[in-house]
Amino acid sequence: MAELDELDDAVAAAAFRRLVRHLRHRTDAQNIDRMGLAGFCRNCLADWIEEASAGTDHPLDKRAARTLIHGMPPEQWKAQHQSPATEEQLRRMEESVARNAREAALDEALEESFPASDPPAMTDPGR
Repeated sequence: MAELDELDDAVAAAAFRRLVRHLRHRTDAQNIDRMGLAGFCRNCLADWIEEASAGTDHPLDKRAARTLIHGMPPEQWKAQHQSPATEEQLRRMEESVARNAREAALDEALEESFPASDPPAMTDPGR
């Protein structure tokens, strides 16, 4: 985790922007499938941006953050690119999201003990 914390902010920002561009390009990769495989999706990333921007000079609300990630208003993205979820996709998503509970508990514990620190979900998403 220390290596990630020492990563230059400009490098991290460039990688983040590349990730967002990739997500915008790969509209065929449904959010529900991302949730089923990794426990997060475009909307989660937007929610993390909203949370990270709180208390800054330029806070973003949920809609603004999602528009940033999707490259268009979320309603437009949903209408153009989102297909209805199948029962199997919903089942996989529920199983995958349940695995995030450990991360949420760690985030909460860290936030209580080190409020100025980034939560583990932001600093070590691969754990």
